[in-house]
Amino acid sequence: MKKRLKKIIYLCLAFFTAFCGCSTIKASNVSALDAYNILNVYAHDPNAQTEGLIYMDGFLYEGTGPCLNGPSSLRKVEIETGKILQIRELPESLFGEGITIFDDRIIQLTYTSQTGFVYDRETFDLLDEFHLPTKEGWGLTYDGSHLIMSDGTATLHYLDPLTFKDVKQLQVRDDRGPVYNLNELEFINGKVYVNIFETPIILCISPETGRITGSIDLSILLKERFKDPELVNRANGIAHDPATGRLFITGKYWPYIFEIGIILVN
Repeated sequence: MKKRLKKIIYLCLAFFTAFCGCSTIKASNVSALDAYNILNVYAHDPNAQTEGLIYMDGFLYEGTGPCLNGPSSLRKVEIETGKILQIRELPESLFGEGITIFDDRIIQLTYTSQTGFVYDRETFDLLDEFHLPTKEGWGLTYDGSHLIMSDGTATLHYLDPLTFKDVKQLQVRDDRGPVYNLNELEFINGKVYVNIFETPIILCISPETGRITGSIDLSILLKERFKDPELVNRANGIAHDPATGRLFITGKYWPYIFEIGIILVN
């Protein structure tokens, strides 16, 4: 759990919920909506403070902050069972954050130490370290050209994946102004999807304009599944399978990973 909110944001949402498990949500400023269907529900380590999630070659890779039973970590997870197949723990002094994959490497941020790590994807061996261009590291994704990083503000930072230099910034806005608390990121079909910190909201952002083009509210789904109401606002983990269009979502200390199918409604 991060130690503070930098700014409280209010999202004006209109809700539509169907009893078949499909939910469609539209924010007041968006021109398109995302509908999702629950395809599968898998086990997830409820001790894991999930900060990043990636799908690659049939497995999930997960970056965590300090967990209930250990330090921050990098993990390879079997989707069907939730079994941790591989793990590398970070020093206890570091708070692990978002991860992404670039070529044959996994890149992981840390929260306040301004340090990032580069690992071999197969072995999890540490290959390199780099200095973050921001005071904090939150979410991370890769768009095919740049690493895209969030730091809890309304700005996304585009980093050169080889030098880690901050080459450009994108301010995220809705019709009320800047949108803060951008957290875990995933690049999907030319758009940036982002968890909003301590909410059940996922926003879809245009990388050309920074404008929000869609939103997904997970609260109806989560309230039906979780006995602990606090878990609803801990959504943090988005992983996309480009071959099938499936989206895997989870959160901090969630006992489940949900596989959902997204339908873009124009």
